Amino acid sequence: MTDMTAEGGHGAVPTTGIPVEPERAQVRADWPLYEVFLRGKRGLNHVHVGSLHAADDEMALRHARDVYTRRNEGVSIWVIASAAIVASSPAEKDPFFAPSGDKVYRHPTFYDIPDDVPHM
Repeated sequence: MTDMTAEGGHGAVPTTGIPVEPERAQVRADWPLYEVFLRGKRGLNHVHVGSLHAADDEMALRHARDVYTRRNEGVSIWVIASAAIVASSPAEKDPFFAPSGDKVYRHPTFYDIPDDVPHM
């Protein structure tokens, strides 16, 4: 037989054998970490602005909008699961990027950029 109580004026409520919600802090700790990138104006690059935990991609996008664009400072948001990011190691900087050092034509130092070209 299940124990019952009538506390709180709700009538007889069972007090044992009831599924209990996990603590809110524990649920958030289990959510994956997302990295948030924001573009302030059209024509600018997306910039990393922070991280957040979310249950899924859609929730991450909504939370990023709520947290990082409260003052209408963005026109585009990217969110990506931190586990999906692959990055080069700073310790491997020299051997990893050495092949591009001899391709000077890839750098815009030889080109005249018109004054009316923004954000270059």
